[in-house]
Amino acid sequence: MSATDDAIDRSCLGDAIRELRARRHVTQERLSYDAGLGRHFVGALERGERSPRFTALLALARALEVPLSELVELFERRRREASERLRRS
Repeated sequence: MSATDDAIDRSCLGDAIRELRARRHVTQERLSYDAGLGRHFVGALERGERSPRFTALLALARALEVPLSELVELFERRRREASERLRRS
């Protein structure tokens, strides 16, 4: 995996987390509290600056009240969209 692929993955995961958070109408601060994660860490995830451990993904999914599979499916959708945009450019 190239550094570019890794950056795209982080960005797509951040987009998925942000979208699920927005659907619940919660702030990053509330999400971080509910997930037991740092507010700055959650912000960095949403900006695609950090990669979470599996346990952090589980905590986020639980705090967002969605199955982990829903978070992963949304990530995969965002990743396919990003790949399509790259192919077209």
